[in-house]
Amino acid sequence: MQKVIKYVIFQTKWGYFGLAGTKSALCRTQLPGPEPKKIESQLLKNLPGAQFDETFFKILQERIAAYFEGSCVNFSPDIPVILDGFGCFSRDVLTACREIEFGQMITYAGLANKSGRPAASRAVGNALAKNPLPLIIPCHRVLRTDGKMGGFSAPGGISFKKKMLSLERKAIKA
Repeated sequence: MQKVIKYVIFQTKWGYFGLAGTKSALCRTQLPGPEPKKIESQLLKNLPGAQFDETFFKILQERIAAYFEGSCVNFSPDIPVILDGFGCFSRDVLTACREIEFGQMITYAGLANKSGRPAASRAVGNALAKNPLPLIIPCHRVLRTDGKMGGFSAPGGISFKKKMLSLERKAIKA
């Protein structure tokens, strides 16, 4: 039996954000952008038949909106997610990444170590590039060993990653 996929596009201070998943777990997020139709299109790529539901994960919508307002919001590992289609290594990386708390950062090498494969920094980067749940799985908090940003495959690229990290630093100082 195939599960019904629900989704919602909602406004944050940074633009429109998208969530998709089943009634009990998220399978995809889309970071904010100015055009709701574009966010919807990116969110629903390869999710045919998804049904709009403005109440989908309503409390999480409120927490995400608060995050982009500058509040300290930790999207803890207790938010249920679906990581179907990922191999064991990628699941381990994405799961370990979920443990990086608000305002904290780790290197690709550090995350490789946390994932149980200390020599796999490059593979960690490749797994994060396929992260279907940015923000919920906070891949923006992973940096190169030399302290530089590294990659960020979400729309907006590295400049968006920097902006998110800056938001978190300011929220912690406040």
